[in-house]
Amino acid sequence: MSNTSRMTVNVISLNTPFPPNYGGVIDIFYLIKALKRLGVKIILHSFEYERPRASELQSLCAETYYYKRQTGIAANLSLLPYNVVGRRDPQLLKHLLENEHPIIFESLHSCYFMNAPQLNGRLKIFRPGNIEHDYYQFLAKACRNPISKTFHRLEAWKFKQYEHVLKSANIIVPISETDTAYMQTAFPNSTIQFIPAFHANESVKSCPGIGNFILYHAKLSVHENEQIALFLTEKIFSKLRETCVIAGMNPSQRIRQAISTYPNIQLEANPDSDRMEKLIKEAHIHILPTFQPTGLKLKLLNSLFEGRHIIANRPMLAGSGLDELCHIADTSQEILHVCRQLMQQPFSTEEIEQRRQRLIPFYTSSFQARELIRLISVHTSA
Repeated sequence: MSNTSRMTVNVISLNTPFPPNYGGVIDIFYLIKALKRLGVKIILHSFEYERPRASELQSLCAETYYYKRQTGIAANLSLLPYNVVGRRDPQLLKHLLENEHPIIFESLHSCYFMNAPQLNGRLKIFRPGNIEHDYYQFLAKACRNPISKTFHRLEAWKFKQYEHVLKSANIIVPISETDTAYMQTAFPNSTIQFIPAFHANESVKSCPGIGNFILYHAKLSVHENEQIALFLTEKIFSKLRETCVIAGMNPSQRIRQAISTYPNIQLEANPDSDRMEKLIKEAHIHILPTFQPTGLKLKLLNSLFEGRHIIANRPMLAGSGLDELCHIADTSQEILHVCRQLMQQPFSTEEIEQRRQRLIPFYTSSFQARELIRLISVHTSA
């Protein structure tokens, strides 16, 4: 890619993409890092929401702009999704008009100006982390609070109506094969290519042998992940003799109370990146269930690149193409059976080699960044 040193792109991030410690911002951060490594200049436009500005982004980006996300009742009084209306800062449009470079819109949340007349003629790339209306429908089903349930149902409906804005996108790069098939049907006039999640690993670092604990890791403040942690505590971990670890950001009091009943279950609250990497590498089994077959889960890729045995349910693997690298179990009885079986089974060098064959190079960030650059180059030279 000899011309990448002359390429500049705008990246609109729905949140500050540092530290890269949960799904959406991990994908954005390592996209930026991979493009930078290939000589692409990044103009980052980042909305601030519950995360501070990050000086670490200055070394990766040629320019960095921050915008305040609007929240509260006023942002709900619109037919547009709450998560889109809150990211409509006119300063963003002003800064986008100061150059002619391609624009990468990260998720529908960042697409308020996707079809702005002032941006007609600009090359627009859309990166969906999932199909938003499906995602919010699943969130609604998981909610017990009637107000939250109503909000998520309404947001799902709004996102479904709003999705037509993607007719303005020239290139769509979904994160899973399932989402790719959906986008190809919904937007046949766009160039659509499956590009898996960007992440930290360029090589398989899994260790052979046996670990002495079972791990579930997630952003625990997310309602679905809280429900999974509670499910695992009650239905799986409480019935095992082995040490079981639940690790992640901001665990609720419900999780803390549930875990406190069982001496074999440990909570690792808010581990830093080094500690999380150590847990992922040293665990013997990673349990990766999800209730939502949307997007491609970054924890799956991280565990495949760094961890040992993986037990996943079918919704976790949906659209990943990685079923053969995991032990599939859907019910609590199936998960328990596979856990007991695998705790006696060392992770082999043959299994590590199988992962290398399947994951390298297609699931590495450097490969995917080159593919994205190629797509942009084809459109800019057309």
